[in-house]
Amino acid sequence: MRNSKSLMATALSLYVAFQPGPGQFKTALPGYRYEFPRDYFNHPEYQTEWWYYTGNLHGSDGHRFGFELTFFRRGVSRGPAKSSSWDIRDLYLAHFAVSDLDSKKFLHTERTNRTGPGIAGADATLQRVWNGNWSVVWKGGEENLTAIADQFAIRLSLQSQKAPVIHGENGVSQKSTGTGRASHYFSETRLKAAGTMQIGSAKYEVAGLAWMDHEFFTNQLEEHQAGWDWLSLQLDDNTELMLFRIRRADGTVDPFSAGTFVDAQGQARHLTSAEFRLEPGGDSWTSSVTAARYPVAWKISVPSLGIDLQASTQLPSQELTGDSKLAPNYWEGAILLTGTKHHEALRGSGYLEMTGYDRPVGWP
Repeated sequence: MRNSKSLMATALSLYVAFQPGPGQFKTALPGYRYEFPRDYFNHPEYQTEWWYYTGNLHGSDGHRFGFELTFFRRGVSRGPAKSSSWDIRDLYLAHFAVSDLDSKKFLHTERTNRTGPGIAGADATLQRVWNGNWSVVWKGGEENLTAIADQFAIRLSLQSQKAPVIHGENGVSQKSTGTGRASHYFSETRLKAAGTMQIGSAKYEVAGLAWMDHEFFTNQLEEHQAGWDWLSLQLDDNTELMLFRIRRADGTVDPFSAGTFVDAQGQARHLTSAEFRLEPGGDSWTSSVTAARYPVAWKISVPSLGIDLQASTQLPSQELTGDSKLAPNYWEGAILLTGTKHHEALRGSGYLEMTGYDRPVGWP
């Protein structure tokens, strides 16, 4: 079997050598009409696509975990199909991470593959998204998630408790000025999760809540936009919040920041940047790998909903770094929520993502 570093180097050299020309890919435009299950799978007409699964789990003994399994697709060419299954049309990157919150351990790994003869892909006919032996398979109303690494593994069955939620307005989540500077973006905001977690020789029966984000686009950020802070919040009153704050290179918050509130019945409400406040809460963690300094506590306020929350983490060191240039270094980790809604106590859990703290993100 070929060395994984060699595979990574090959994939990256191919990515650099076969940059697509302008106009090969579609941009995300208003008026897009979502269809399910079609839109769970791949959209090769767009250059960049990702599937993010995150969640907070607990073992039968009370042991607490967070997890992330993410699949990225990066389009290289949309030219005429060629005869070989090894022709480079898409590259697939995947990240797998487990946060052992009680033991204060963060485990993560990554892999990059060409599509090749079925090595990686996303296929509506197969009802599957995969990269090697990491996969999500839709079957019988469930999403079955599997990822196996050298020192840790996860197998989960996920059942969505609400219909998919469309973010943004008129089919697009606008990220900056200009036509097509947007994505098509939806989430499953409350997935009931059950299965097994393995760390070393220890195996746990686990249950909890997960969240899935699926986004596809060709252009999003502009050069003056350095990165973003994103939160998925699952609250104990059976409601959810998704919020993102785009940071400009000069340190200000971009007005294209936005969010979505999902009520207990699954109805979604778009939130503009003027309708919420998302601010660092004081605590920070500095990476010894990238020297990035991440704010790991946040204050969240949505005045029109009567929501005031504080987000914190039990494990400050949840940064994902790697050799790949297909995705940035970033912090992605499990968080806990405390606060009030209309002055009544409210708790929850979620996930926090922070990008662009070591260098600007650089997505096209």
